Amino acid sequence: MIARAISLLSIWAIPAFLLFIPVYGAIKGVKVYESFVEGAKEGFQVGVRIIPYLVAILVAVGMLRGAGAIDILSRWLDPVLRLIGLPAEILPLAIMRPLSGSGSMGIVTELIKTHGPDSFLARLGATAYASTETTFYVLAVYFGSVGVKKARHAVVCGLLADLVSLIAAVFICRMVFAG
Repeated sequence: MIARAISLLSIWAIPAFLLFIPVYGAIKGVKVYESFVEGAKEGFQVGVRIIPYLVAILVAVGMLRGAGAIDILSRWLDPVLRLIGLPAEILPLAIMRPLSGSGSMGIVTELIKTHGPDSFLARLGATAYASTETTFYVLAVYFGSVGVKKARHAVVCGLLADLVSLIAAVFICRMVFAG
């Protein structure tokens, strides 16, 4: 029942949202297309400003993966995360996700290829991927683009939110998909 409701919601959520925004804007008298174009112009300018931060975070992630630091950290954290029911195969994803969206997508893809798309591990990996954030990437890009220098509280809050999201993903996947 829950899986069917979630499936129906996931099918209609984005189309409904995409329809709601322009209709609501038109009702309020907003020039929707002109506003969209202005936002796109600003987005391009922000994109140019954040390129150095993107390069820095991607180089750092590449170095961590290449040196094997992600695998070492996974083995070190394995006993702790097993307490919340997190399988060892998901640990690299949990470690990589705050750093890199593309790196963590590669891990999810490998889980799906290895264990099958309908396996518990693939579903948990996809749910964890979708419910967590690329915290360090977001902080580097967005804080860097507006010149924020002191981000220590944001790092703690972002990583705590990632941890809570990961625990929720494990709990919900065990409730919906296991058994």
